[in-house]
Amino acid sequence: MGKSLTAPQNTGATARQRCLQPSCGGIYALADRVYVCSRCGGPLEIDAPLGVATGDPAALREKWRLRAASPDAKNRSGVWRYREFLPLDPDAPVTLFEGNTPLYDAPRSAEYCGIDVLQLKHQGCNPTGSFKDTGMTVAVTHAAMLGAKTTICASTGNTAASLAAYSARARFRCAILVPYGQISSAKLAQSMDYGASIFEVEGNFDDCMRLVQELGGDPAIYVANSINPFRIEGQKTVVFELMEQCGWRVPDAVVMPGGNLGNSSAFGKGFNELRDAGLIDRVPRLYVIQAEGSAPFVRMFEELGPHPSGPEHNLPETMIAETHPYTLATAIKIGAPVSWKKSLRAVLESRGEVIAATEQEIADAKAIIGREGIGCEPASATTVAGIRRLAREGKIRCDENVIAVLTGHLLKDPEYVSNYHRGTLALPAEPEGMRRERRIDGAFQNCPQRVAANKSAILKRLESREA
Repeated sequence: MGKSLTAPQNTGATARQRCLQPSCGGIYALADRVYVCSRCGGPLEIDAPLGVATGDPAALREKWRLRAASPDAKNRSGVWRYREFLPLDPDAPVTLFEGNTPLYDAPRSAEYCGIDVLQLKHQGCNPTGSFKDTGMTVAVTHAAMLGAKTTICASTGNTAASLAAYSARARFRCAILVPYGQISSAKLAQSMDYGASIFEVEGNFDDCMRLVQELGGDPAIYVANSINPFRIEGQKTVVFELMEQCGWRVPDAVVMPGGNLGNSSAFGKGFNELRDAGLIDRVPRLYVIQAEGSAPFVRMFEELGPHPSGPEHNLPETMIAETHPYTLATAIKIGAPVSWKKSLRAVLESRGEVIAATEQEIADAKAIIGREGIGCEPASATTVAGIRRLAREGKIRCDENVIAVLTGHLLKDPEYVSNYHRGTLALPAEPEGMRRERRIDGAFQNCPQRVAANKSAILKRLESREA
């Protein structure tokens, strides 16, 4: 059996799982293995009143700074270092020393977007190459504390790789459900190498997610998708690390990709908690960018009208899913995102927005990011593509402080990169015949050149390229 679950002493009250539906009020203990409210089916959130909210923010910042130099395993983790804001404080968390990711200046990307300054928070520098690790360390630690033996997730690749790695670390049996033929071979290779049982489902991600939710009813199985509120707790610590890197100066806007929407949900929660604790004085505008062919959240946001907010607004109870999501940015090829309610709340409260980027915009933005010497997977590049559009529309001013979140590493999808630069990148025709193949002509192609084996041939090509 797992250890008993109690909240850290510094929370000032027992942490709990709470239904987000105002009319429901469902409350569950940390040890209750639930992923949605059993009363109404609504999403759950960890509610942990924080004792630090009445403490000294400067002292807490200094404590975190000193922990970063500590050899202790919990302090070396860029998640557990901020444990005052986590619902769990185990002696030995399941960790691969996640977090601690860089914040890069990106002058070429800023110029491309038409703004003065842009920074890139690269979550692809996590142990398995994506932002998923920051949430997975908390979820798998929770599973261990509950005494679970089997973990499961639906995935377009990154969640699978992360869960497989952390489950291997915890010696759990791990089951991965992926849509057959729709994820990068590099991501699939990670899950294979980490020893997970991989099931290629004849359907899309949403079919996989439905099956996971059905299997999650088995008490022996622990679901690790972002529907699990403990995942969000880990992912919110990215905000704490980001603010440390910014010297606790809040940016004007933070922009991130939108897939299953757990990341934007976590950022909203993290910024709100830092503000409530007096560590920052305001929350930045949060922007979520989806791919044009996989944009159910965009359509729902547009139907709400301009910046609805407050309990008086009649927010939707359901989302109209995209039946056939269609994009080469496979990490966000999701038609029915499970965390949309949390993400919507975060965007609306911050006065942000949700928009879509075309495949061409995503591909070219990715190439520009590459010219910074920074590699990312296609889904990450939706951020720069979105910032460029938002700046052109006057929604982001050129003098504002903007941060884009890169969610995955370049090597998550090397085939995309090669096809872009060789001029062979294309959206394939769908089996249903709903969409025909569409070629993407990259504006920044950099195809290898064949030359004779002599010095003059190479110099001639270099001079030609310089000209």
